[in-house]
Amino acid sequence: MSLEWKVLSSTYLHRDTWLTARQDSCVMPSGKLVEKYYVLEYANWVNGVAITEEGKIILIRQYRHGTGKVLLEIPAGAMDPTDPSPEFAMRRELLEETGYDFADITLLGTICPNPASSNNYAHMFLATGGKKVQEQDLDDTEEIEILLMDREEVMTLLRNKEIMQSLHISCLFYAFLHLGWLQ
Repeated sequence: MSLEWKVLSSTYLHRDTWLTARQDSCVMPSGKLVEKYYVLEYANWVNGVAITEEGKIILIRQYRHGTGKVLLEIPAGAMDPTDPSPEFAMRRELLEETGYDFADITLLGTICPNPASSNNYAHMFLATGGKKVQEQDLDDTEEIEILLMDREEVMTLLRNKEIMQSLHISCLFYAFLHLGWLQ
């Protein structure tokens, strides 16, 4: 039995670089008409657990206007239309936000940030062998503080629920699982 909806029409309500919203009219497999279903279209995202040559995990602190809070996060960002691959975008974001270049980058998986109402994916990476090669090259709206932490310090932050960005918590989970750090 198919559970997929058939889209009858789509109308764009707003189109901009960071926010595109559309209204779909759909038919469910049961025949029920869903006249107004709203979808937010975003670029795909990348995020990564970044570990330096010395074994330190790079966290960043930055203000997030959506919540009005300064949050602890891992390096991340939106893929640009010119990025040829998620790994390229991750390397670019790591260099821009942290100034570090990494010897190895491993794709940990791809997740859906909010598949009920958003159309994008988040690609999760583990970056190891990081070496500082330049200063940060931040976007106009970014002010980022770099923190270098031991594995146990990051585990404590997670246990104390001090990292709030759910996509970043997912990436930390998969990276720690990949590294054999979870029991």
